[in-house]
Amino acid sequence: MKKKPVILSVLAHPDDESFGMGGTLALYAEQGAEVHLVCATRGEVGEMDEKYMQGFDSIADRRESELRCAAGILGLAGVYFLDYRDSGMPGSADNEHPRALFAQPVNEVAENVVCYIRDLKPDIVLTFDPIGGYRHPDHIAIHDATVIAFDRADDPIFAPNAGETYKPRKLYYHTFSRAFLRVSMRLMRLFGQDPTQFGSNKDIDLESLAAVSFPIHAKINIRSVLKKKEAAGRCHASQGGMQMQKGLRGLVSRLFGKADVYMQAYPPVEGKYRAERDLLA
Repeated sequence: MKKKPVILSVLAHPDDESFGMGGTLALYAEQGAEVHLVCATRGEVGEMDEKYMQGFDSIADRRESELRCAAGILGLAGVYFLDYRDSGMPGSADNEHPRALFAQPVNEVAENVVCYIRDLKPDIVLTFDPIGGYRHPDHIAIHDATVIAFDRADDPIFAPNAGETYKPRKLYYHTFSRAFLRVSMRLMRLFGQDPTQFGSNKDIDLESLAAVSFPIHAKINIRSVLKKKEAAGRCHASQGGMQMQKGLRGLVSRLFGKADVYMQAYPPVEGKYRAERDLLA
């Protein structure tokens, strides 16, 4: 009997799986792959309207519940937490919390990630690009740890008590089209919004993100699972999952969000290339 392909996504917070690569995860799960998610934190620092806290003891409990809702819709085979704490945005006091992901030794985090690589034996590992999409400290921290874990998963000296060594076939970084970002910024200006002060806290500079570009080695058509991705996003109501599908952001997402794009980190891509249409190819 042919073994199911296994895909492991390693991310930072509940909602990263839906707002980012949710289409990819849903697509491959629908096609029969075994898709797993390692989530480093429970999003303890996420902003939370009191109305979403009814029936929950903490922000972490609420956000974990939202993640499990989304995982069911996306068809994930497993969800695992590393039990670090959300570090908040750059420069915030939460960066200094003793359990903050951003404050942990990167090799320690990598050892925890490598346990799942060796146990689940994925063909493909997915994580953030080197700037974590929008420079969130936790996104960058889990990117760095995942790269080390991937590189050393077959090294018996690294994390010797973490199970039998294993090497996945490929490592991809989820990124996004800078053309998409440039169109978004133009539309924001037309509507009187400042793209250098994006997000609920006005602490994301879209112009600086547009200046950093990563090669796109894979472009995955997610049109067939867009409804699943949107439904998974709505599970994260406390983090704006409903609002993101409305207004300007919803319009831009519908126009440009029909494909997920990735940089292939391993094996390295050399010379000219044509973007893949299948991560498992």
